Amino acid sequence: MAPPTGMGHHAAVLELSPTWWYAIAAVDVLVIGRALLRRHGAQGTLAWILAIIAFPIVGAVAFLMLGAPVMRRRPKRARRARAPLPPQVDPQPTSAGPVLAVAERLTRLPPSVGNTVTLLTRSVDAFTQIERRLEQATTSIWAEYYIIRNDETGRRFVDLLTERARAGVEVCLLYDAVGSWLLDNRRLAALRDAGARLAAFLPVNPLRRNWSANLRNHRKLIVVDGEVGYTGGMNVGDEYSGRALRRGGVHFRDSHLELRGPAVSDLAATFAEDWAFATQETLTVREVAPLEDGTCTVAIVPSGPHQTTNASAMAYFTGIATARHRVWLSCPYFVPDGATLRALSSAAIRGCDVRVLVPRDNDIRVVGAAGRSYYGELLRVGVRIFEYRPSMLHAKSMVVDGSWSFVGSANIDIRSFQLNFELGALVADRAFADILEHRFEEELADSDEIDLETWSSYGIARRLAHGVARLFTPMM
Repeated sequence: MAPPTGMGHHAAVLELSPTWWYAIAAVDVLVIGRALLRRHGAQGTLAWILAIIAFPIVGAVAFLMLGAPVMRRRPKRARRARAPLPPQVDPQPTSAGPVLAVAERLTRLPPSVGNTVTLLTRSVDAFTQIERRLEQATTSIWAEYYIIRNDETGRRFVDLLTERARAGVEVCLLYDAVGSWLLDNRRLAALRDAGARLAAFLPVNPLRRNWSANLRNHRKLIVVDGEVGYTGGMNVGDEYSGRALRRGGVHFRDSHLELRGPAVSDLAATFAEDWAFATQETLTVREVAPLEDGTCTVAIVPSGPHQTTNASAMAYFTGIATARHRVWLSCPYFVPDGATLRALSSAAIRGCDVRVLVPRDNDIRVVGAAGRSYYGELLRVGVRIFEYRPSMLHAKSMVVDGSWSFVGSANIDIRSFQLNFELGALVADRAFADILEHRFEEELADSDEIDLETWSSYGIARRLAHGVARLFTPMM
């Protein structure tokens, strides 16, 4: 195989013998076979096969690193110190029954009664509350985050943990190895020297037996003294805490929860299971009794690629599919799979008030463009779509029939439904649902409704760009 005339010696170095081409073809065929065996849908499989064919070896390597994650994770239940609990009453009757049953079946965490749940909406208030509670910790702090930034908020957070560890509080910090890769190593060393235990979740290391560049821990979770828990959509960074807002920078509108009652034990058990996976250490989880003033039935919903059926995806699907009157959704990265798309369409067609709230200006532009490619088919069946103007909307929430809600870390996209470890809380309580609906209505007042006329005015070029972005969603 002589190089073309004029290409010279350097081109000759790049030429491959037939044996090498046969080897490359064999590798690509094997990887295509693996893609066909992967259970991630025809659209995603076809996209990867085309990439492997178009870019020999490069496409195969990309698929093995990003498109074919394997997670062999046997749930390791935390050791739980059980105390006698008072008799539990039946959960209040709501339309949440089907979704609570699905969540329990998939997570093996039964819903608990006797909880209080506080919605933390303003980022400044949320972080003020969390930081104050950390300062008051006396026995333990278990914290797990996807992103802990190396900015004022992130440094403040790590310094608070260091201070409590020096005071004798048990501190365990689990952070995602990719999402938090810019963490200040000197501060982490000081935290470790203070007596805290730290672990990175799934470091990107091909020498490890269980690793992946694409499977990430997207959960946000704190349990303080085994009695108070926090979870939702907020990571640790200036754009989440309100500090970026005060400086006039990019800031996020988000939702977070403060929980008290037996649901905190399930948050702690979720952390302990993740900790055991990352460190092989077993933590003891203390059972929390139902609160006398606790009116909320809560199901903690961890999900991840280790599940045969993803619990977050099924919580969204079941909630939408069983809604009787209305479904209001807030999601920053809205790229629905086929099942969710059909559930939304079905709910609208049967007369439910279906509203979807997304950011107007998405911080990940290709995801925002891909999400808009679904507008037409949803609008035609009666789904109402709103784009939030003031800031980057980062809240992931759903409220159904004014009776129950779902708040957590999972987006309505392929990453959350197939690749990420996510965490959410199903809350069956009409008073809490009223609060979430009121919050939703406030956000709608600051949003633009996208109707069919508006969507049609986008023009062919813009809608083509949205369609092209949609093609890449199976690989995101």
